[in-house]
Amino acid sequence: MLDSLKKALYDAVAENVPEMRVGLAFSGGLDSTLLAKICSDLGKEILLITIGFPGSHDIEFSKRIATKLCLPQKTVEIDSTDFHDKLQRIKKTTKCSNTSHIENCIAYLYIASAAERENLHLVLSANGCDELFCGYNGYRLAYAGGPNALNRLMEEKIANEQLLVDEIASVAKEFGVVVRQPFLDHKFIAFAKTITFEEKITGPDDLQRKHILRKVALELGIPEESAMKPKKALQYGSQIHKYFQKERKESGRNLD
Repeated sequence: MLDSLKKALYDAVAENVPEMRVGLAFSGGLDSTLLAKICSDLGKEILLITIGFPGSHDIEFSKRIATKLCLPQKTVEIDSTDFHDKLQRIKKTTKCSNTSHIENCIAYLYIASAAERENLHLVLSANGCDELFCGYNGYRLAYAGGPNALNRLMEEKIANEQLLVDEIASVAKEFGVVVRQPFLDHKFIAFAKTITFEEKITGPDDLQRKHILRKVALELGIPEESAMKPKKALQYGSQIHKYFQKERKESGRNLD
């Protein structure tokens, strides 16, 4: 199954990303590093784009991994005053009511803006891996319900991610940038669903999860600290969630 998954991953990128010059939303974690490695192996000219507040986890960690991958990186440090303005902009333009989606849209506003400055019109995202390989903590909680419960949760997660994809697209469009998610391609989704849950999650106490994906990453030579890194969502690693909550508290308004 490892070889089949490896082929499916490369096929998903090759078939959905014919362009040779691309930006890539990069945190240094398993998913984005795996996507970067595949793009590099396929001969693409990649610019890793990382955003976050100064001193944030993603800024610091991603620099180490980018260096080990020998790939160029553009880091964008978020200013708290500018963040307030961007938050208001997202609230007005997306009409989004989901906190996590708002935070992700803010992140991709910064990513798309950085891509535009680099004259890049396509940014890749590794979205889909957490949904398809049980990356979220919710899969632990659903594990006791067996495969049916896990399948229901997976379908809910995929549907939610598709909504987020559309919201991110509307944000990036303002900068003339397309954000593409090769691991949400329908063929790859169908393949990932054929992999047993036992190869993705071992039980309700499994804090790591995504085991088969991590094995592939290690086989491809991805740095172990990245391949085995526990999940840390974009809005947390960049500290966007922290500053979003601070904005809510200071404004005294319900931003949801």
